[in-house]
Amino acid sequence: MKQTLFLLAALLLMSGCATQRVRRSASVDPIRSAHYLLISKEQMRLSVVDSTGVVVARFPIACGENYGDKERSGDRKTPEGLFWVEQIIETGAWEYDYGDGKGSQQGAYGPYFVRLHTPPHTGIGIHGTRLDHSIGKRASAGCVRMHNSDLVQLVPAVYIGMPVFITPSKRDEMQNVECKIQN
Repeated sequence: MKQTLFLLAALLLMSGCATQRVRRSASVDPIRSAHYLLISKEQMRLSVVDSTGVVVARFPIACGENYGDKERSGDRKTPEGLFWVEQIIETGAWEYDYGDGKGSQQGAYGPYFVRLHTPPHTGIGIHGTRLDHSIGKRASAGCVRMHNSDLVQLVPAVYIGMPVFITPSKRDEMQNVECKIQN
């Protein structure tokens, strides 16, 4: 099933449904025409794609610290596949303890948490961060992190049910194969 989803994502990319052109328009906010999100663990980038397959915005991200597809809670991996937006939550008051000795910190998830439907896993989403230096790196517990300012631009274009493709990096794919061989 997962390979079928990746094949679908690859076909969309090859057929021009997620072309590398980025549309610019002074009169219309192109990000509001978002049709789906494409998250690349290889490029550490979230792309916003419109219904014609044109990338209308790109944002740098951080993803799961460990390589491979998410297998279980706490494995610090970002899931791979086709998911959808389940909920959009304001999170300014949410707290998180990074384990750095500073204790729980308010605003750790930025202004929003875009919860993804990622069965069988729960609690996976796209959110902001207080750790801007982590963007562009493997640094999260499994979620997709963005700069808070980028997340504020993205959220108005996101809708419940919006498709979200998360694609692996080459190293993720190697880790996935190794896990299958061991099992």
